[in-house]
Amino acid sequence: MSGERDRRLKRETGVAEEVARLVEPLVESMGYRLVRVRMAGRDLQIMCERPDGTLTIDDCVAISRAVSPLLDVEDPVRGSYNLEISSPGIARPLVRPGDFERHAGHEAKIELITPIDGRKRFRGVLEGFDAEADEVRLFIPAEEAGGEKGGEDVLIGLPFEDIDTARLVMTDALMDEAAQRAKGGGVQDGSMHEGVPAPERKRRRH
Repeated sequence: MSGERDRRLKRETGVAEEVARLVEPLVESMGYRLVRVRMAGRDLQIMCERPDGTLTIDDCVAISRAVSPLLDVEDPVRGSYNLEISSPGIARPLVRPGDFERHAGHEAKIELITPIDGRKRFRGVLEGFDAEADEVRLFIPAEEAGGEKGGEDVLIGLPFEDIDTARLVMTDALMDEAAQRAKGGGVQDGSMHEGVPAPERKRRRH
């Protein structure tokens, strides 16, 4: 699970950051990878995947059963909450260098922390990841790079550590690829299910 290719963009804050710190070593010890943690209202979403980017309902159940006791003991969330274990889905977040490599050829939206030439948001087709430059490579329309409209797409590099959010764009090609994986048997994309919500539970009293 280690290595440059597998390092994760950690953009959680507050409660989500604390939950991520607690659960990431646990899910990795089980052979999964943490994608992200998000707290929305009273819903705590923990998004995980196998190293190949998939997740099954059985995986969701196993992760839920493992992390629930840990969260009960460590008590990072004030009050009651709903726990959901889910897969990244088809139009998934991209959080590791390997994600950008695996999904080369697909369209993505990327937002940076620091603007480049006054611009934070980019949308284009992924070329991959340049490990030497530590940057994501993205083809964008020529006119967005100062060229003529309709010209050949321009390849740009975006610093990996400066990425705030990145996500695949839902396209027919992406959906077709997900359908082919499902038909191939074996592990299916966890996006076919929505995760396994755990029962709401009260914050432990000390």
